[in-house]
Amino acid sequence: MELEKIHYDNKIVKAFIIATVIFGIIGMTVGLTAAIQLFYPAFNFDLQYTTFGRIRPLHTNSVIFAFVGNAMFAGIYYSMQRLLKARMFNDSLSWIHFWGWQLIILAAAITLPLGLTTSKEYAELEWPIDIAIALIWVVFGINMIGTIIKRREQHMYVAIWFYIATFVTVAVLHIVNSFAIPVTFFKSYSWYAGVQDALVQWWYGHNAVAFFLTTPFLGIMYYFLPKAANRPVYSYRLSIIHFWSLIFIYIWAGPHHLLYTALPEWAQSLGVVFSIMLIAPSWGGMLNGLFTLRGAWDRVREDAVLKFMVVAVTAYGMATLEGPLLSLKSVNAITHYTDWIMRTCMWAVWVGMGF
Repeated sequence: MELEKIHYDNKIVKAFIIATVIFGIIGMTVGLTAAIQLFYPAFNFDLQYTTFGRIRPLHTNSVIFAFVGNAMFAGIYYSMQRLLKARMFNDSLSWIHFWGWQLIILAAAITLPLGLTTSKEYAELEWPIDIAIALIWVVFGINMIGTIIKRREQHMYVAIWFYIATFVTVAVLHIVNSFAIPVTFFKSYSWYAGVQDALVQWWYGHNAVAFFLTTPFLGIMYYFLPKAANRPVYSYRLSIIHFWSLIFIYIWAGPHHLLYTALPEWAQSLGVVFSIMLIAPSWGGMLNGLFTLRGAWDRVREDAVLKFMVVAVTAYGMATLEGPLLSLKSVNAITHYTDWIMRTCMWAVWVGMGF
């Protein structure tokens, strides 16, 4: 009997990786420029387009959605085909997704320095671009779900569940938070007002970190770490518990960004409680990754890829301990609105992206 050959689409993966490297350089250069302006304001070159207020959102959007976003899509497109034993559902959809995402990034790079912004954290882009993001995200979802339906591997490995959660939740977050009343083609006002606007914004902001920067990369970790170590994942049962508990708890923790504000006390307390609960599934995932290396630690000394993975998983564990601790009101009263938050949390997050 002749063996069936499966030809994976690696060109789309390569394209996303190239875009990742390019936007990584651009995004971090913009970030460095913004950082220099904090102690040397004249570094804005006396131009309104390069002032701190204009390039700071450009930096966050380029690093999160351009650099990390492209890396996420590269990891998903590569691992999904192999986990499902199937080529992506439609090559044309893959390329529409790729070029559509790059055009959205280009639109952000033009509009943000021009000062065209909604002023909502991680959601600064105006309504026409928001619509484009939703449409391209649907293209990505159709391609992913279509691949799952036509898969040759019947069992769906836990990484696929993380990818599905990413698609569904980011779609809901983006659409709900982006509800706006357009005034002109480049100006709109949020559908919400006052404390409701703040709550929706930080429900989105917190879970953009959760479901754009965390869940897809946990899925990628569950594929690449066992492959790099040449060992099965330490506990598949733990990975399933990790997945379901994480996605249930994470979505409720947003109010911890609004402690000591006009948000009702019960909502603030809810955010704190769920933030503390997040330690359990987060550390369950970290330990599952580290324990996968049992019996392979001798390889870590020589394998550069495994070194990065160990540091990344460990940093993920440290960041997901620090975040809940900072959500405690007694700690938050001391640390909030200080440089501690930016310097330590973001350092841990970006080191955690190392794998």
